[in-house]
Amino acid sequence: MFHHAPFISAPDRRQWLKLAVASATALWLPRSAWSQPRWTRDPFALGVASGSPAHDSVVLWTRLLPAPPLRVPVTLRWEVAHDEGFSRIARSGQAQALPELAHAVHAEVTGLAPDRWYFYRFMTGDAVSPTGRTRTFPAPHASPARLRLGYASCQRWEHGYYAAWRHMRAENLDAVLFLGDYIYEYPGAVNAVRPVTGGWALTLDDYRQRYALYKSDADLQAMHAACPWLMTWDDHEVQNDYAGLQEGNGVLGMGMVPDFAARRAAAYQAYYEHMPLRASVLTQALAGLAQGAEMRIYRQVPFGRLASLYLLDGRQYRDRQPCLKNGKPGGSLVDPAACPAWGDPQRSYLGHAQEQWLDAALARSGQRWNVIGQQTLFGQRDARPGPGQSLWNDGWDGYAAARTRLTDALRRNQVINPVLLGGDVHENWVGHVKADYAVASSPAIGVEFCGTSISSRAGGAGKVAERLAENPHFVFADGQYRGYGVAEFTPGQLSTTLRAVEDVTNPDSGITTLARFAVASGRPVIERA
Repeated sequence: MFHHAPFISAPDRRQWLKLAVASATALWLPRSAWSQPRWTRDPFALGVASGSPAHDSVVLWTRLLPAPPLRVPVTLRWEVAHDEGFSRIARSGQAQALPELAHAVHAEVTGLAPDRWYFYRFMTGDAVSPTGRTRTFPAPHASPARLRLGYASCQRWEHGYYAAWRHMRAENLDAVLFLGDYIYEYPGAVNAVRPVTGGWALTLDDYRQRYALYKSDADLQAMHAACPWLMTWDDHEVQNDYAGLQEGNGVLGMGMVPDFAARRAAAYQAYYEHMPLRASVLTQALAGLAQGAEMRIYRQVPFGRLASLYLLDGRQYRDRQPCLKNGKPGGSLVDPAACPAWGDPQRSYLGHAQEQWLDAALARSGQRWNVIGQQTLFGQRDARPGPGQSLWNDGWDGYAAARTRLTDALRRNQVINPVLLGGDVHENWVGHVKADYAVASSPAIGVEFCGTSISSRAGGAGKVAERLAENPHFVFADGQYRGYGVAEFTPGQLSTTLRAVEDVTNPDSGITTLARFAVASGRPVIERA
């Protein structure tokens, strides 16, 4: 039997939200509020990170690991400089690392110049953090020549090392788009490459410890310090295959709790504490708005007039998967012809409020490329060869009416150059976004690049060729390799490179290029490069 610390209560959570918002937005503290203990070991063992970039601001993150643990606030100073030697300081300030936030800091630095690279660091007492490198995005009406974006997902600790992150540092990226499954909530794995500490992540302390384990990896830390990250989540940050406020599934009945809403709130809090997110993601929860909403992470991020990035949340607001196998929660393959709820137009993958927000954002878009970062494979993928269908009910296939509403919005708003990026499936899938997947002759209205995992194993790699033949709107698929993708946008073309780690069980593994693709602006056709 597992014994865990209690979940955070509703009144405590509201107080936590207020503290989080206040600590992220306070740039200067009175000297009377300073608290700088003497450190017996490096308190910056989890490294530094930056994220949520805008044209004039960015979020700087760190989390202290005091030893022994402290129950009091700790004052940090931060600096942003034009040079790595910090001789030309652009901005500086103080922040408090609060025990209520696991001594995490989110410094929202404003007043920066657009389209500019900076260096940053934190200091407390005589301890100085590693130096990070970050950047602002171009001004809204600027016309940058390119955007070089890395995309990745799914980094289960036990399944391999993070050599992919080490190689990504050499890609000269403007930003990383992480598409979900940063941690995994369950312990152990068959033939584990490296052990995971702790059992099931069920409580706030459990999730904090799991993030601390993952963030102890030197290659992951170095990639976080190399450029800003844009974040969204999938299911394993909470629980496998959960849907909104509906519990997902454990393994052999384990990993379940009597109060899933409390578990989800704890997982969301830990996610905020460990990611370079703006305090604005908490404001809906603080105001008590939206059914079940703990954090609003969906948002639009412009990169001048070249591209607009739309980060979606496919977990927090979705309806439960249709036609559960034997009535048990979680994902499964389903015959849609035998599932009366499959085509229900009321069911939503994003939640109706997020759907309406996305439709309005797409209607306003004036950028050359419109990049939708979301959790999983978007296009229909039939797993049954020949007549009939077998579709996965936890992905977009299980929410076909919602998917059609999104493709209808792309067409109705005449969105230029839609590009969908995804993760989750631990395989690379490259294909054309169809107006209607039920009609073979339906036109392509965009393109899709669903990426493989950083380390997580693929369960169906042996069936990839068969499934690729069954779904001709996809032009490429591979389930053998782990790695990441690099998408480079210019005014005239999207160039995508799939990078594959040679051996995920080797921390010093080399890397190779699996495939390259090109998409010309104004023409949603994928070509091998």
